[in-house]
Amino acid sequence: MTDNAPKDAGDAGELKRLIRLATVVYALQAVSVVFPVFLVGLVVAVIIDYVKLPDTAGTWIESHFRWQIRTFWVAMALLVLGIATFVFIVGYFVLFGTYVWAIYRVVKGWLYLNDRRALVRRT
Repeated sequence: MTDNAPKDAGDAGELKRLIRLATVVYALQAVSVVFPVFLVGLVVAVIIDYVKLPDTAGTWIESHFRWQIRTFWVAMALLVLGIATFVFIVGYFVLFGTYVWAIYRVVKGWLYLNDRRALVRRT
C-alpha cells in the first residue's frame, strides 16, 4: 500500500486516472461540506470510492479511497447523532465538531494526494 510507483509502464495511465478520480471525490466532499444542500455529492463520492476501490489495490492511492470512505461513514454517523441531539445543546457542538472534522479530513487528504503520498493510519 505504500508503493509510490506504478508496477509497470502500463499502470502509469491507470494510476493517473485514479488520482484524478480521487481529486473529483475530494472536490465533491468539499462542496458538500461548504454547501450542505449538496449532500448528494457525498453519496455520489462514496459510490465512486466503493466502485473503484478494487482498482486501487496494492497502490498508495488505495489509502485515499479508504480515507474518503471512512470520512463519509463517520460524518454520517456524527450527523445523525447531531440531529438526534439537536434539541439539546449538545447537538450544536456535535454538528459543529463534525463540520470542522470533515473539513480537516478533506484538506489533509487532498494535500497528501497532491504530494502523491499515502495516508497512513496511526495505531
